[in-house]
Amino acid sequence: MASICVYLGSRDGEDPRHREATEALGRLIARRGHRLVYGGARVGLMGRLADAALAAGGQVIGVMPRHLVAREQAHQGLSELIRVTDMHERKATMAAHADAFIALPGGIGTLEELFEIWTWHYLGLHDKPLGVLDSGGFYTPLLDFMDGTVAAGFLDQRTRDRLLAATTPQALLDALETHLATE
Repeated sequence: MASICVYLGSRDGEDPRHREATEALGRLIARRGHRLVYGGARVGLMGRLADAALAAGGQVIGVMPRHLVAREQAHQGLSELIRVTDMHERKATMAAHADAFIALPGGIGTLEELFEIWTWHYLGLHDKPLGVLDSGGFYTPLLDFMDGTVAAGFLDQRTRDRLLAATTPQALLDALETHLATE
């Protein structure tokens, strides 16, 4: 069993494709026998992901700073809810519990988590696979931008290639599992 850490929004967003992809990923993680690690909320895409994984019989670990437990409406039906002191401890705890990372659509918090874990890989702090679920083309502009940073000489191709991307939950999870099997 691998633990898959998923970063995603605490809002639903406007595009129903993001909600559908989120729920499909939650079910797929559980059905493939993986454990879900995420931010612990019961609202937005975060809640949809956890609920889908739980409904499919999965194990779900949420990690949430104490000051956000009430604000983000912590999910009370999880396999485990880890309460931490602050956002730094949250990210470190999520990373310590994870074998791979996925970013779904979300806002600045999701992007910050994605870039931090990618940077940690670049710095040699972990060698775990990471990817984005580009549902509805959400991450296409970011991926194009990152390709531009390679072309401009600010990012090496090897580091860029480390960020996997797929348009379906199945394809992304397949890619992550392939990397997990070879590492």
